[in-house]
Amino acid sequence: MLNSVRIGSFIMGKRRELGLTQQQLADRLSVSFQAVSKWETGTSYPNLEVLCDLATALGVTVDEILAGSEKAAEGLSYGKAGVDITYTDAIKREMAKHLETKDPRVLNGLGPFASLYDISFPGLKEPVLVLKSEEPGSKQKLAMEYGYTESICHDMINHLVNDIAVMGARPLAVLDTIVCGSAEKETIAALVKGIAEACRENDCALVGGETSIQPSVVEHGVYVLTSSIAGIADRTQIIDGSRTEENDAVLAVASNGLHTNGYSLVRLLMDRMPEIKLDRVGGMTFIEQIMKPHTPYYKAIRGLFGKGLLHGMAHITGGGLEGNITRVIPDGLCAEIELSRLRVPEIFRYIRSHGNISDEEMLRAFNCGAGFCLIVPEKYKEQVIEHVSRSYACYEIGRIVKDAERKIVLEGRVNWL
Repeated sequence: MLNSVRIGSFIMGKRRELGLTQQQLADRLSVSFQAVSKWETGTSYPNLEVLCDLATALGVTVDEILAGSEKAAEGLSYGKAGVDITYTDAIKREMAKHLETKDPRVLNGLGPFASLYDISFPGLKEPVLVLKSEEPGSKQKLAMEYGYTESICHDMINHLVNDIAVMGARPLAVLDTIVCGSAEKETIAALVKGIAEACRENDCALVGGETSIQPSVVEHGVYVLTSSIAGIADRTQIIDGSRTEENDAVLAVASNGLHTNGYSLVRLLMDRMPEIKLDRVGGMTFIEQIMKPHTPYYKAIRGLFGKGLLHGMAHITGGGLEGNITRVIPDGLCAEIELSRLRVPEIFRYIRSHGNISDEEMLRAFNCGAGFCLIVPEKYKEQVIEHVSRSYACYEIGRIVKDAERKIVLEGRVNWL
């Protein structure tokens, strides 16, 4: 049981040791001095939202405030090492509401040592798990700096789901990991909320994960995100490019911008030209443009699965068109891509111009407007374009030809105008 009088006396004693008035302490915590007075008289407790900040202001741990006494100076504790168990347990309780799901396959929630997921799929003849891990790269550093905490979670999950969707897989369950130097309740809650919402939007469930507080490894205020997904596909319906044939069409599906690649180059540009951050590009500021969440393609293409309409798919990430389309081209075949057909968003033209970046580097670092590519039989081309175009612009950029030496040929030049 908490002893409010003991807690109040402890708070008052530590405040006085620091030479602070009630008002000065209140100002540091952005609360009223009446609130501080009530804590010290034992008529109320500090609420969870302010408890960690109060402990920091007084130079003690949350555990010591709740106990109403300071632990022996010679004794070491997890709290003194920078990890407050009481506070982190409270954060976990806050997380639990974001992990609630109606998916009957999720058999338990937050609390057990591991997550349980029912993998019986009677509708699939040969079910195959499709597994992938992902992190949003250096874009997450910009996200924390400019207040895109929840948005970066959508980047991570959308990228993750896109990477298994290229194989014709249905996303099932996600496990996330958040590594930080100190646990700030509001930030952790925003991250878990963002990840859970992004999972729901992609028809999968956030079933659990790990929040690891590493004060001696990661700086205060730094958060490092990563996640893993399990998807499911019928072995007979996996799309891996092996069915690709001569004369198949290569279709591009539009991106909304950078997605999650090329940010080290963009950050270098921002360091050299900090004034561009508020420049207007396509009706938005530069920051707003580069922080758009990664486009999610799964719902736009899932209706094409299992119908023989798709021979291959490529998620255009690091390495651009060349580095990703080649991953689904069988030996003896080559994708001829006509660069002049690419529909390039204005943000890429802006980056190329202000950074004086070569076409080769732009095509290697960025998707340049084609966030996803589909390889389809010629006879189904129009049907696929019509289907995908209900969600995103979809258009032909090339064809599959015979070539024993090359997997891809980029012809012509990108129209940057």
